[in-house]
Amino acid sequence: MQLDHRYIVLAHGGGGQLTSDLIAQAILPALDNPVLAKLGDSAVLEFAGQRLAFTTDSYVVQPIEFPGGDIGRLAVCGTSNDLAMAGAEPLALSLALILEEGLEIATLQRIMASIAAAGSEANVRVVTGDTKVIERGRGDGMYITTSGVGRVLPEARLGYERIEPGDVILINGGIAEHGLTVMSRRKGLEFGSRLKSDAAPLAGLANQLVRELKDAVRLLRDPTRSGVAGVVAEIAGASGKSIELYEEQIPLTADARAAAEVLGLDPLTIANEGKFMAVVRADAAEQALAVMRSHPLGRQAAIIGRMTPETPALAELVTVIGGRRVVQMPYGEQLPRIC
Repeated sequence: MQLDHRYIVLAHGGGGQLTSDLIAQAILPALDNPVLAKLGDSAVLEFAGQRLAFTTDSYVVQPIEFPGGDIGRLAVCGTSNDLAMAGAEPLALSLALILEEGLEIATLQRIMASIAAAGSEANVRVVTGDTKVIERGRGDGMYITTSGVGRVLPEARLGYERIEPGDVILINGGIAEHGLTVMSRRKGLEFGSRLKSDAAPLAGLANQLVRELKDAVRLLRDPTRSGVAGVVAEIAGASGKSIELYEEQIPLTADARAAAEVLGLDPLTIANEGKFMAVVRADAAEQALAVMRSHPLGRQAAIIGRMTPETPALAELVTVIGGRRVVQMPYGEQLPRIC
């Protein structure tokens, strides 16, 4: 299959349609196997009678420090969250640092302290790692790659194939805060608000949801680079079921709404780093909402949509005035270098 581009462009890293095309056409053909073909945020492996989740991720965010977090907190939260979305309890992380010549040691020490603090919050330790240094001007200060391993909870039965019409979709809080915070700091914009990244470790809440609702939880996904739009488009495509999202029920702070309007961005397509979406059986929706709201990271949880049987499968947003629009996978990346 021929790619539309001869060369890599920045948007290939955006988590949207271009990323999917790149993986399908230039990467999977050489590496394809049944585990990788599922393309989950984590691979689930059978080992010695247990299910283990394994994941890896790289972080190239600019700037490396921003309100609410930094590249180190982002790495720990993002990797442990990918394990949690597989229904796993994080056990251990690896940490690979690529440092640019000229990076201040004080900056490195701040980020290492942030990594330690985030690991403590996530109840996971860094147990191995690597460090490399590259020439000045070639690394934007620091890049990080983290890998993680976790134990899949025995109650977890997650998968697109388990989704049924009538299932409901929940989210644990307000959207778009991470992407807007990083972009505003990068562009030197001041919104006169308390806008900050939502980067947070979600395993405690996600694991609690799985333990209490068991197989009533159909799927967990975190709306990172391509935002809520990317996740719902992917769920519709992979499950063969349609989705109705309800705009008035999607949590969005006044600060985030104002910043998105100033930047001309759709909040549904903006990255989040402390939010996850859960597809649960309809009769368990209120219990799921109660579990989420009982946790500090789920106080603003809401039911934001439902699965429907309409074909062809697509995601639609029911607007506050009663109109409808199709929610599509973002093509590229509105906000590059966001994680």
